Amino acid sequence: MSRGRFIALEGGEGAGKSTQARLLAGALRARGLDVLLTREPGGTPGAEAIRALLLDPPGEGWEPQAEALLFAAARADHVARSILPALEAGKWVVCDRFLDSSRAYQGGGGGLCDEDILDLHRIGSGGLLPDVTLLIGASPRTIDARLARRDGGESDAIGGRDEAYHAQVSAAFRRFADAEPARFLCIDSDGSPDQTHALILDALTPLLDAAG
Repeated sequence: MSRGRFIALEGGEGAGKSTQARLLAGALRARGLDVLLTREPGGTPGAEAIRALLLDPPGEGWEPQAEALLFAAARADHVARSILPALEAGKWVVCDRFLDSSRAYQGGGGGLCDEDILDLHRIGSGGLLPDVTLLIGASPRTIDARLARRDGGESDAIGGRDEAYHAQVSAAFRRFADAEPARFLCIDSDGSPDQTHALILDALTPLLDAAG
């Protein structure tokens, strides 16, 4: 049995990643592929428990170092118990966020060293990288409208951070995409969900064709 493929969707708040992950998983299943749709932080019972600690933290919340460690721990469990077994079973994995979110949020936004975050990933998750990372982006106006509809004025502990933090996150994602053009595919999500989905399928054509 051939190994499955691993696709991660990345981007800032309101980019539409979760919607596009669901649409992509459905399209892959329609092609007859066995698909695991998952998310980070989360994807396993242990990782979902850590997700609750991260997005609704106790007390004064987490310092960037502790936050990065929690994300790395959740990812390690997710990779070991869910992602790797699925790939080894020949499934395609579609993941709403993965390593690059830690690099962008705890690194770009939180000021931690990218090498340190990569070291945590190497230790916890064996350095696993997606075959393709879809970086979903939209204009500030589109994102503001989506967040207003999605959150109703309320956000989680990370999504609710200030504009400067999220600008640093967005800049970090762009740097990663520029540095690794073979892994990243940049997708404009200013259009409707269906329009964005069509762009994603078009961008993934080489991967789909290679898989037969």
